[in-house]
Amino acid sequence: MDRYVAIVFSILLGVAAASSRRFPDGFKFGAATAAYQIEGGWNASDKGESIWDRHVHAHPGVVEDRSNGDVACDSYHHWREDVRMVKEMGLDFYRFSISWPRVLPTGFANHISEDGSKYYSNLIDELLANGIEPVVTLYHWDLPQSLQDLGGWANPLIADWFADYARVIFDLYGDRVKTWITINEPIIVCDLGYNGIFAPGINSDNFGAYMCSRNILLAHARAYRLYEKEYKPKYHGEVSISNHIFWFEPATDQDMELTELSKDISIGRYSHPIFSAKGGWPPALERYIAEKSKKEGYSRSRLPSFTQEEIELIRGSYDFYGLNHYTTRTIRPLAAGEAAGVFLVQGISELGVTCGGRPEWPSTASEWFLVNPRGLRDTMLYLKQQYGDLRILITENGYSDSGAELDDEPRARYYKDYLEQVLLAMEEDDVKVIGYTAWTLMDNFEWTDGYQSRFGLHAVDFSDPLRPRTPRRSAHYYAAVARTHDLDATYKFPEEKQEL
Repeated sequence: MDRYVAIVFSILLGVAAASSRRFPDGFKFGAATAAYQIEGGWNASDKGESIWDRHVHAHPGVVEDRSNGDVACDSYHHWREDVRMVKEMGLDFYRFSISWPRVLPTGFANHISEDGSKYYSNLIDELLANGIEPVVTLYHWDLPQSLQDLGGWANPLIADWFADYARVIFDLYGDRVKTWITINEPIIVCDLGYNGIFAPGINSDNFGAYMCSRNILLAHARAYRLYEKEYKPKYHGEVSISNHIFWFEPATDQDMELTELSKDISIGRYSHPIFSAKGGWPPALERYIAEKSKKEGYSRSRLPSFTQEEIELIRGSYDFYGLNHYTTRTIRPLAAGEAAGVFLVQGISELGVTCGGRPEWPSTASEWFLVNPRGLRDTMLYLKQQYGDLRILITENGYSDSGAELDDEPRARYYKDYLEQVLLAMEEDDVKVIGYTAWTLMDNFEWTDGYQSRFGLHAVDFSDPLRPRTPRRSAHYYAAVARTHDLDATYKFPEEKQEL
């Protein structure tokens, strides 16, 4: 009997091990892009100028290879090819963003572009005709320059302007789109946009970044409440925001407290107001900035406060947590005379910390990007511990290289290792992950890196006017996982260039 029980137990263990490598049937796989990075057609028809158009044209030196997104992947003309790639990979959804100035050339709702609105309508219809769910981002960094001239994200009125824009988009596409992202990565919009690196290229991180943070949260909430009241009863869609989370670990045991404060300023600043039970800024961060501002001689905190009405407006303005994650970094205080180096969040200058790594974390083609798959699981567990049993949609995760090879085994390995951590978070931590989005469907304009770093599942030949796309090894692997829901799915990588 004992021998029989042992055999049965071993079989059950084998079944459990096998099942742990598979995603549940309802889990969805997709890929993502962003308008400025792929569309081109920067001045096609009556499209208005965006802050990225102005930034790269006026200051070409901000981009390492002095390139721009004027043509990029030319998806403005080759959108059917994009849909074909998604379909042939067998993906459930395609996440793309709408260019605000393409639909509203003046930035305001007084004039809706017929050509611009038709472009996205055609794209959505083509996706649906091919059994692909459109997941639409309202704002992925390309603010109309006309609104920037009025103060942009530092102007409190932008919450109203964004809500007006959202209403136009919900009216146009709400009957067909069921999953919405209001704003992609507010931490990048505010922290890089107001330290002179990204558009609009304003140097005001001590004030501008925090003014932007407050207004962008209010803009998100206005759009969410608008959909909740007027569109959700009719269309039954879901709306949230996508936050970019760098997972932080203490460099030493002495750096625990500083690491937690770094999480407050990077994760909590854009999560606590929306997802916490109480709302408002993270208390530790609010105290820290208030005390530091007083020491600096200011009469009030540089982190602008919310009214109670605004706290209630923002709190709970979500249907799921949109998570963008790529990398993990270590936190320690700066040594005397040490420069902080290059990184992406306001906390570097505010908290006097530097971000490092560990020897076992491989580097990538992007300076800020080290590979630590466990960081994705730790991030999701942290969100659950901080904000409860959230449904998490991973809205971006991907790997950068030079793009020289179609046989991109490190990228395929990255996806497998990070997806394994997603499974472990679901099975062992009981995190409710509902889907995963690869960044990105194809090589594109990678902001200040230009075309020097590539994240694409598909290679794009930017020297060819037709911008042909070719699947890499990682595309074949990811397609196999999406089709089978099996992390260990087998696939054949073609020796010769061919279609999926």
